Amino acid sequence: MEATTTATASLKIGDKSVELPVITGTENESAIDISQLRKETSYVTIDHGFMNTGSCTSAITFLDGEKGILRYRGIPIEQLAEKSNFIETAYLLIYGNLPTRDEMAKFSTLLTRHSMIHEDMKRFFDGYPSTAHPMGMLSSMICSLSSYYPQVLEPQNKEQMDLTIGRLLAKMPTIAAFSYKKSMGQPFIYPLNSLSYCSNLLHMLFAVPAEEYILDEDLDHVLNLLLILHADHEQNCSTSTVRLVGSSQANLFASISAGILALWGPLHGGANQEVMNMLQTIHENGGDTDKYIAMAKDKKSSFRLMGFGHRVYKNFDPRAKIIKRACDKVLHKIGIHDPLLEIAKKLEEHALKDEYFIERKLYPNVDFYSGIIYKALGIPLNMYTVMFALGRLPGWIAHWKEMTESPNTKIGRPRQIYTGETIRDYTPIDKRG
Repeated sequence: MEATTTATASLKIGDKSVELPVITGTENESAIDISQLRKETSYVTIDHGFMNTGSCTSAITFLDGEKGILRYRGIPIEQLAEKSNFIETAYLLIYGNLPTRDEMAKFSTLLTRHSMIHEDMKRFFDGYPSTAHPMGMLSSMICSLSSYYPQVLEPQNKEQMDLTIGRLLAKMPTIAAFSYKKSMGQPFIYPLNSLSYCSNLLHMLFAVPAEEYILDEDLDHVLNLLLILHADHEQNCSTSTVRLVGSSQANLFASISAGILALWGPLHGGANQEVMNMLQTIHENGGDTDKYIAMAKDKKSSFRLMGFGHRVYKNFDPRAKIIKRACDKVLHKIGIHDPLLEIAKKLEEHALKDEYFIERKLYPNVDFYSGIIYKALGIPLNMYTVMFALGRLPGWIAHWKEMTESPNTKIGRPRQIYTGETIRDYTPIDKRG
């Protein structure tokens, strides 16, 4: 389905009036098409951060922040969280429909058979210091995959592209786990074909040669859930980066590598890490949650309650409702007594009852709960953004694939309004004061 032209908008500049098409999507979102504005008027628009600018049309994800709606390919996130698994959801995002039984079996086998990386790539990790951040290693290693699979440079070959997509989905958990093991100084653990996608990831992260690692089905389930909830979120910073880099016809590995680096920024992928930093700060200062709740309400205080509210969702984050139940279940089952988790529970209880937070719709969001779950699972702080990247990978791939297959794709080239010096002459160095 395509967006349709439903009306026109008139823009008047001086004595000249320009008619601009208004296009409407399948969920009745409307946009003014300004693609011919510069050609017809010599003017461009300016929109810092592109907050009001649509860069593309897309059939992948729909979200409505006012109503708290999130759907992948039309299917509500609530249904996918309850009934699907991460691999099936990945297939849905990338290929547009839920797989048949045969398609699911073929896709799962593809991922299982390609989970190992080339042995030469293991030597790359030797060049990183033990202090290297796993996100830096992950991005570099993903980009390096293009050296081993040059066929990815031929996106028009559908069969080869499907294989490349499968390889990327299969190998990224292995690279992520190896990056973690490198930072811990532990030996790499190879993937096992007998394990599911998420169980394999947990095994590679936490198993050691000295003892058997016992997998827990409930932990596998909650990890599946976390990855599903993070699998796509429309045109965010990292997804837009993947599209922008890919618009130059950069290969899939290079484009995903760029997306990982965009996600690495603390304003994007680091939100759940900021939550845990906040909890640590509260703990180190006595654990008085009432004190910090009061500070959060105080306009004169610089303290911010991390993990509450959302820039897109104005009423509630549909993912947070789902993940809260999983969080409660995991904490109950593991039965751990961690002071940071206890502080998190107190903050959550207070915010859900306090009129100040209720009126301002400062509810706990997905980052608040995901940070708590990752800590409960034993995943270290510097791996939180890596886990986010693993979940977001199918969405990135889906957007790259949609962009490369669209006849409307053009290389990304934003405009600017110059505010520097006007013309001036060159001054020789001995006359520059």
